[in-house]
Amino acid sequence: MEDVAARVGVSRALVSLVFRDAPGASPRTRERVLRAAEELGYRPDSAARVLASSRSRVLGVVLTVHNPFHADLVEAVYPEAERLGYDILLSAQAPTRHVRAAVEALLGHRCEALLLLGPDTDPAFLRETARRAPVVSVGRRFPGADVETVHTAEAKGVRLAVRHLAGLGHRRITHIDGGTGAGSAERRRGYRDAMRGLGLGDFVRVLRGDHTEESGAAAARLLLAEERLPTAVLAGNDRCALGLLDVLSRAGVRVPEDVSVVGFDDIPVARLSHVDLTTVRQDVPGMAAAAVATAVNRLEDRSSALRETVLAPELVVRGTTAAPREGAREPGR
Repeated sequence: MEDVAARVGVSRALVSLVFRDAPGASPRTRERVLRAAEELGYRPDSAARVLASSRSRVLGVVLTVHNPFHADLVEAVYPEAERLGYDILLSAQAPTRHVRAAVEALLGHRCEALLLLGPDTDPAFLRETARRAPVVSVGRRFPGADVETVHTAEAKGVRLAVRHLAGLGHRRITHIDGGTGAGSAERRRGYRDAMRGLGLGDFVRVLRGDHTEESGAAAARLLLAEERLPTAVLAGNDRCALGLLDVLSRAGVRVPEDVSVVGFDDIPVARLSHVDLTTVRQDVPGMAAAAVATAVNRLEDRSSALRETVLAPELVVRGTTAAPREGAREPGR
């Protein structure tokens, strides 16, 4: 800090004010100090800055391990937080670590607000947490939980997928459910409503599953054991679709010639040429921007009404969907 002060020709105390983002330095001086710090490769000690200030300017993010969609969200959250003058601290939930432990770790590091990505928890816990710090649930709705929410119009996304398949001529469209995964209830409801709205109520079929590759693989094995395959499968998310595609391919089932497959999320692997998955894209940059802005707005005005931000989905048509063919391959043939 003394080197920065000497470079600019100001006192060490004034440099400290700039690094703590405290009042007392003119905009021009602030700019000169920050430029000198960058030239000297100096980075203020964040822990010391937090101890010296009543604000940490850190947002905590809880994500799920091995979830590529959450990785995309985190990548998009960082620049949005930095743009508004905040840093990010991550904490993961996993089969061996409850979301409560992840949240406590972040609060213990003085995070001012929490962004929970598809949190697998109950409204009571969220209400309790929201009394300690502002909470934004990203990707999952919790009516009555007193938290802000940012999510995709899940049901609309599924309707887009079902209408796409029906428009190609599919009738036997099966849905692999996402279980308790984020957005699953809305996607399941959207599937049923879309099928009935198109006069395909007699063909509604929901297979139990979750948002993992193993779930898609299990669904594929179940379908292969039956006498007749559906002509199209709408997976609960892209990971589920990938597991489905793997088992179908190993069994000699051609996609999309024998079965069309649609995912949900548009994770990076879905875009690879050998996968080329038709899917419903969630607006990751939009979700990240809305989540960060919502948290910061809540920090600045605790009395404002709770917000629910709903983003539009987009159907991305690639190579795993096509019109059903006469005499499409049946299991075992």
